[in-house]
Amino acid sequence: MKRRDFLRTTAMAGGAMVLAKLAPTAAQAQATPVTGGTLIWGHSETVQNLDMHQTGTASTGRVLQNVHASIVTVDANLNVIPNLAESFEVAEDGLTYTFRLRPDVTFHNGATMTSADVKYSFERCKDPATGAVNFEVFNNVASIETPDPLTVVIRMSAVNAPFLSRLAENGAGVVMPVDSGPQQGTTPIGAGPFKFVSYTPGVVVELERFDDYYGGPAYLDKITIREISEKTTRLTGLQTGELHMINDIPADRVADVEGDDSLQVVKWFPLNWDFINLNQVKVEAFKDQRVRLAFDLAIDKAALLDGALWGQGAPTASPSYPTSAAYNTALQPRAQDLAQAKALLEEAGYPAGTLKVVFKATTNYPYHIESAQIIAEWLREAGVEMTIEQLTWADWLSQCWVDRDFELSMMNFFTLWESDFLYYSLWNTEGAFNYRSISNPEIDRLTSEARGIVDPAARAEVYKQVQQIIHDEVLDIVLWFRNGTIAAQPNVMGLDTVVHPNGSNLNFHKVWLAA
Repeated sequence: MKRRDFLRTTAMAGGAMVLAKLAPTAAQAQATPVTGGTLIWGHSETVQNLDMHQTGTASTGRVLQNVHASIVTVDANLNVIPNLAESFEVAEDGLTYTFRLRPDVTFHNGATMTSADVKYSFERCKDPATGAVNFEVFNNVASIETPDPLTVVIRMSAVNAPFLSRLAENGAGVVMPVDSGPQQGTTPIGAGPFKFVSYTPGVVVELERFDDYYGGPAYLDKITIREISEKTTRLTGLQTGELHMINDIPADRVADVEGDDSLQVVKWFPLNWDFINLNQVKVEAFKDQRVRLAFDLAIDKAALLDGALWGQGAPTASPSYPTSAAYNTALQPRAQDLAQAKALLEEAGYPAGTLKVVFKATTNYPYHIESAQIIAEWLREAGVEMTIEQLTWADWLSQCWVDRDFELSMMNFFTLWESDFLYYSLWNTEGAFNYRSISNPEIDRLTSEARGIVDPAARAEVYKQVQQIIHDEVLDIVLWFRNGTIAAQPNVMGLDTVVHPNGSNLNFHKVWLAA
């Protein structure tokens, strides 16, 4: 049966959605952790720039989460808590933040962390010359003062209510040793539980335990991170014992792996969200909302989820974190209507056969290729000719992310649980992740206004308005949330501690190998 015919006759897979991280299915073989051994992890993606300030990819952040530490972090409920800071205070007027640093933090180069390192790190992130993707976190920072080695005082020029939350992610809140910037891209130095050893691009990253970690040394001696984006190869490596664990179980094999008593499985929702990007600068037709709407109406989101992800996720019209107060529950994915899509295209001056587009998809996410193939069939029925160009991850980042040289594409985002990080970064004209060159004055106003609203409930309502505009104008086509999965050998212990509350980062501090 052709994939197109399969999709026409298949409904979205039923069953209860996993709403939280599950404990591994295999029993823990030993109750007391032991030290030693090298964990071999089959990583589903490739690492890019190793500079935590400059990297914009979750694949890199997932590795560097173990090398770096941020000044604050979040608990299981995404509440901001101290980390490298022992405590913090926010002035009643919201214009002054005071951090009291831990006195026992040592960097991988042997230096003891002081307030000078915090000042250096934050000013480096703020400096446009650095090229940091989270530079705008510090837009309202007027000064960073260091009255003593363990105190940092940040004074704001205007209230920025999400400031602490934005610092809870390593990208903005990471603390590096003074003057270490030039080497961070090749030999990252941090204060995390593991030290960077080496990286062979596209092949493997090597980390080793940092015995002076302020949180206590990790159990593992080393972590070998093999980059295996080909899903079948990755799963085979686990099944043959070549790998201790993998992330991203192939979607079509999740049920099989879950039924294999010789393996452990961790599954959670969500890992990330995906959306289709229409470049209004590159394609004249996409400047017309009717055309963008037609493309949205051409896609059956539930069927696409089944066809490309085998039902491992849930359709959504909002990219907000599902448990966020800002999630706009009133928005629903548009139902597929190919006749209406064709009519809108004709109304906009693009009758059947006249509109041709190129979809650039990265092989780093195989299900993006499969999604593009399915979408091409639907667009053909709507009268649009779509060809697919498959790119490596590096080429996609270079062409689509950096040069913005694409017509139609697809991407997923991780760790954007914080609404300011999500909406300002992706849809504000000045946003660091706005690779689609979207410029909507109302969104710019709302995302800037939200930063000055201290009341979380009131701020959430503003972000709901932003979501409504994105949906109504079809600035992007939001598709779904995708499940996260890990599979591991039975001797990998502590898997219940691996997944960060943001659903994307993996932390191996408390992981160990049973004898």
